[in-house]
Order: sequence, then C-alpha cells, then structure tokens
Amino acid sequence: MMSAMLSLDLSDATTTADGFVGWLTSDGLRIVVTIIGAVALRWLLHRSIDRVVRGTVERADERDRRTPGRAARVLSASTGSASERHRQRAATMGAILRSTSTFAISAMAILTVMGLLGLPLGPLLASAGVGGVALGFGAQSLVKDFLSGIFMIVEDQYGVGDVIDTGEAIGTVEDVTLRVTRLRDGNGVVWYIRNGEIVRIGNRSQGWSTAVVDTAVAYDEDIDRAIAVMREVVHQMDQDPTWQGRLLEEPTVVGVESIAAGAVTVRIIAKCAPNENFPVQREIRERLKVALDRSGIRAPQLAPYGGAAPRA
Repeated sequence: MMSAMLSLDLSDATTTADGFVGWLTSDGLRIVVTIIGAVALRWLLHRSIDRVVRGTVERADERDRRTPGRAARVLSASTGSASERHRQRAATMGAILRSTSTFAISAMAILTVMGLLGLPLGPLLASAGVGGVALGFGAQSLVKDFLSGIFMIVEDQYGVGDVIDTGEAIGTVEDVTLRVTRLRDGNGVVWYIRNGEIVRIGNRSQGWSTAVVDTAVAYDEDIDRAIAVMREVVHQMDQDPTWQGRLLEEPTVVGVESIAAGAVTVRIIAKCAPNENFPVQREIRERLKVALDRSGIRAPQLAPYGGAAPRA
C-alpha cells in the first residue's frame, strides 16, 4: 500500500515537473523573450533619442560659431537661434519622446504577457475602450492643450524670456509647459493661458525689431544741413560700443516723411535686436536734440491756441 502511494506521488510530481518544464520551454520562454525584447527595444530607442538630441544641439552650436557679421551674431545671441534655446527645446522633445516610447513599449509587452498567460484580454480591452471614449469626451480640452503645447515646442513659436502677444495678454513668458503658458504683463499681472486656447501668437522677441524716429524741424530751415546733422548723429551712435550689441546695422536717415503746419518731418529707421527698438528710439531722440540745438537748427514753432503758426 505504501509503495503504491509513493509511486503515485512520484508519478504526479513527475507529471507536474514535466508540465512546468514544458510550459517553460513554450509560453514561459516566450514571456521571458518578450520582457527582454521590450527592455532591449526601450534601451535602443532611448539611446537613439539621446543621440539625436545631442546631434541637434551640436549642430546648433556649430552654426552659431560660424555665424558671420555683427547683425547675425546679435540675432544669434538674442533670438530662438541661440544655442541655449536649441538645447532647451531639444531636451524637452527628448523627454517627451522617451516617455512616449516607454509607455507604448510597456503597454505592448504587458498585453503580450497577459495573452501568453491565458488571461482574457477581450473584456479588458473592451473596458479600456469604453473608458478611453469616456475619458476622451471628458478630457478633450486637456488633450487639446497637450497637443498644442507639443507643437509649440517643436515649432519653437516662443520660449521663456520672449515677449509675446496672445490676443488676451501681452507680456514676458516666464514658463512654458505642455498644458499652460505663464506670462507676466507690463503691470506685473501673471497670466496663465491654456495652450489649446491660444489661437494666434505674436512674438516680439524673434528675428529683429525696427526703431522709427520722426523728427520735425522748422519749415524755413536748410533741410540738407538738418539731414547731414542727423546722419552724423546716427553714425556716431553706431560706432558707440554701448549700442553695437543692440543695433544690427547703422540707422538710416530715409529723408523727408511729411510737410505740414510749418514743419518738415524727417524719418530715421534703425534695425535693432529684438525688444531693443524702444531704448534705441529714446537714445536717438536724445542725441538728435543735443546735436540740432548745437547746430542751431530750430524746431517748428507751436501755433497759438485757435490761431495759425507765426511766420518766420
């Protein structure tokens, strides 16, 4: 009796061991291979993404080092072409791609392992589909904000430190995330704007800005002499090291803009670095005032209230 029971136990153990070995060599091996393959694929993708990010930053640095001319160097340092701006954008996109690839690979690996274990995937996928539809309806604005944030970062529409016009508020960008953009306006008010609600963007910090200065002189003044004085003023300002980092080129005295009410208005146009047009305008006006007074060139006389301007 004892020998029969012992042989039965050994037979069951042998059958169990054979079944476990068979499972290991079939589904178990597939599960192990799936997990190892998922880990290896994730590592390869992350390595490739990091290599692309480094290559993008290195190319941007090399392009900035080769940028010729004063105007190009000033723009390179103050606009979206600066190496730090490229580095931030590339790092952000690298983080997004790494997170997305990890989520996708993990989801596929988990579903594959569940299928090999014989778990019913039909009800799970059906529930996930229903939940996804409900979540999609409830989180449409959130998905819209995230997608808009991704495109804003990829296209480099604006970044931290840029002065932008969103239609609702104008201010300096303090933070950019995938969901919201935070900016501070001229009154110090902080605005939180959802990326999906931004229909248009006016970026005042990309490319270059233009300073326009209109100066009126008396009608009977020698206009050629006045223009000569103005050209000397802008030339001296362009040679000033203090303003060479703000002016992309020497300001241009384009000539007479208008003649009205006993005044001749002469226009000066200066191509400046982004957001430097207002300081440049103020400096040009101050220098013109001093130079015109020194040269004896008079401004137009103001007409008395309710009367015409006096004749010279």
